[in-house]
Amino acid sequence: MKVVVIGTRGIPNIQGGVETHCEELYPRLVDIGCDVTIMRRSCYVTPDNQISMFRGVNLIDVYAPHKKSLEAIVHSIWCVVKARMLNPDVVHVHAIGPGLCIPFARLLGLKVVSTNHGPDYDRKKWGKLAKTMLRLGEWCQAHFSNEVIVISRVIADILRENYGRCDTNLVFNGVPMPKKSTTCDYISSLGLQEKKYVLALGRFVEEKGFHHLIEAWNNVKEKNGYRLVIAGDADHEDDYSRRLKALANENNVILTGFIKGDKLNEIFTNASLFVLPSSHEGLPISLLEAMSYNIDVLVSDIPANKIPSLSIEDFFRCGDVADLSKCIQSKIDKIQMFRIYDLTPYNWDVIARQTLEVYKKVL
Repeated sequence: MKVVVIGTRGIPNIQGGVETHCEELYPRLVDIGCDVTIMRRSCYVTPDNQISMFRGVNLIDVYAPHKKSLEAIVHSIWCVVKARMLNPDVVHVHAIGPGLCIPFARLLGLKVVSTNHGPDYDRKKWGKLAKTMLRLGEWCQAHFSNEVIVISRVIADILRENYGRCDTNLVFNGVPMPKKSTTCDYISSLGLQEKKYVLALGRFVEEKGFHHLIEAWNNVKEKNGYRLVIAGDADHEDDYSRRLKALANENNVILTGFIKGDKLNEIFTNASLFVLPSSHEGLPISLLEAMSYNIDVLVSDIPANKIPSLSIEDFFRCGDVADLSKCIQSKIDKIQMFRIYDLTPYNWDVIARQTLEVYKKVL
């Protein structure tokens, strides 16, 4: 089966939840017999990842302007044209912004599976026009896709209630079981000690809530020698990301920048607590990753974060800095150094087979 993938910035080692999703999923689909081509946005291709194949997945770089309001739709339209030339069995479109290109793809005779990773129009970085276009993308996705995949029941409910799309396919995000790091060289270079820091991870956008996290951390009275570390960076440098970096520097918070591979493995392995203060998520891969490392977690109480194996003590009221501070204090006062979570539903091999079944439904 020949599959062309549109909507991701690209793989490998490109920041983002959709990108991590694609990096894990598509090599597994290749392993079970699919011929997969991912269209990458040219503005994210660096000398380090300027390759034509990754773990059996073909990579084609397609022009995209490095401007957050234009890159997704411009890139997606070009990708549909190129996909038509490749004559795939299925085009798989990720996220609701690129969903705007789905009617065009159907008009060209392509069969489309789309994945809704969450209502991106809730993100604070978008202006009124962008939010309108994202809602239109979601409408196009719901009405014109041959099949729709959702990564959480919350998203399935949105599509059913808003668009009457009742036949969505629930396929979770996944997480691989890691081989934990045995070194501390990287964290030592940051001035950290093993099991003596609190970790947050994500893009530097307002809905991730890192500004609330820094404020809450400052209000923690007894830090017991712990440091706060935030791993990640902005895709597009803006006023918020600049303010966040300045705030972190003023308050002695360690920023690692965007990290993957061995560095990310080491920083997860040696963390004591993972905090996710987001106001918006689909199904957060970073949280699943932290759980796979057996780290204690503290997350905002938004529906997308309410994974069944978490307990009431793992949640704080979203946007409530005082409650976040109180919950961090409680966690580090009685830190759990090794937690076991049920991650059975988030197995990437199972997810690959479920995705293949959705492709077969289209055909």
